[in-house]
Amino acid sequence: MKIVVLLLLTFTLALHATETDWKAGAAKARITPQEPMWMAGYSSRTKPAEGTALDLFAKALALEDAHGQHFVFVTLDLIGVPRTLRTALEKRLEEAYHLSPDAFLLNASHTHCGPEYRVAGKTGIFAEFGPPEQAKLAEAYGQFLEDTLFKLVGAAIAQLTPAQLTYHHARCGFAMNRRLPVEGVFHNAPNPEGPVDQAVPVLRVTGVDGQIRAILFGYACHNTTLSFYQWCGDYAGYAQEAIEAAHPGAIALFVQGCAGDQNPYPRGKIELAQFHGRTLATAVEAALTSTAQPVSGPLEKKLVDVEIDFAPAPSRAELDEQARAKPTWPGRHAQRLLDQLDRGEKLPEHYAYPVQVVRFGHSLTFVGLAGETVVDYSLRLKREIAGSPMWVAGYCNDVMAYIPSRRVLEEGGYEARDAMNFSTLPGPWAPNVEERIVGEVHTLLRSLTP
Repeated sequence: MKIVVLLLLTFTLALHATETDWKAGAAKARITPQEPMWMAGYSSRTKPAEGTALDLFAKALALEDAHGQHFVFVTLDLIGVPRTLRTALEKRLEEAYHLSPDAFLLNASHTHCGPEYRVAGKTGIFAEFGPPEQAKLAEAYGQFLEDTLFKLVGAAIAQLTPAQLTYHHARCGFAMNRRLPVEGVFHNAPNPEGPVDQAVPVLRVTGVDGQIRAILFGYACHNTTLSFYQWCGDYAGYAQEAIEAAHPGAIALFVQGCAGDQNPYPRGKIELAQFHGRTLATAVEAALTSTAQPVSGPLEKKLVDVEIDFAPAPSRAELDEQARAKPTWPGRHAQRLLDQLDRGEKLPEHYAYPVQVVRFGHSLTFVGLAGETVVDYSLRLKREIAGSPMWVAGYCNDVMAYIPSRRVLEEGGYEARDAMNFSTLPGPWAPNVEERIVGEVHTLLRSLTP
């Protein structure tokens, strides 16, 4: 009996040591534009924002394991992440804090009530937005954002103190597939029979005093409850606000999942965005009441670019014919491609697509995918990769376009090809895009310590 008790005590002490072998720090910064900028997300808008319904924030959660390995989650109440923003921060963070490129992740909530901005001349999701005079404001905001995120990560790292990490999960039901088949054509409308991922993963960070310091939580759903002319984080913003109100002193960070074909329903009113936010916050609270799964180290992370292919581009004659259809979006898209050819540029055949994986010992695996990934990716990866809980996020590090699965590509519709009309990319993607991305995730995870 004494031997059993001694073994149990030793196991308990080891588990406690594993739980507290972390350091964590969190910080947040308000990033609401101070100018009446053009808004992101809807091409039908005809004027800049006219006010603020809910402030926009950038937030950072810095983690350090017992071996001094770091990782920083950065979340943004914005439409997306231009690759140029990621690249600029990589250089600055490595020089200032010795933070390697694979040691931080940028995730955008994809709110459609944030600014359309530029970083180093590159737009966000859309190739065109607003009148020409808006370009200077967009570029100024991009520089403000880069500087703010640099300082924010530094502030989170400066606050690193001993902490415990636990994983929790629940479910939330307002997300629904938005690809409704009608006589073989897929429309943007509620499809209750379509695939959906309603999981709510939660990482809780608790100080040695027992106080919650940060709550990182996720959900796979477009932040498109609203389409008005006010700055707002939509349901994700209201969820973060509610969680922080329930846990004074804690910072709540929302991570967008594979939401490319998922919408919140019902939608259209600010009261509904608030309602969905409270619903998601309630799911997070429910998760926190479930059995806590201790998160151990060590931290392992990988970040690579995998080449994904575009389908063969149209000929110049075909582009000329499409361009004559102006002012339609397909016509404008064709003209942008013709302009590239006229400048002597070759239309790209591939895209360097970032894939990031982070593993917390054998306790939790996090996968960060770029672009507007559809829900098939998270469902497939969680089905194929056994072992520790799997958290899959989209909208990470570079939001350049929709990333359809093979199924969605074959079905057609907005996420498969039509959305490319708003970009400077040729599109659509080649049929092997899903296999290239999922295959790279498997390769990266196999490269980590068994």
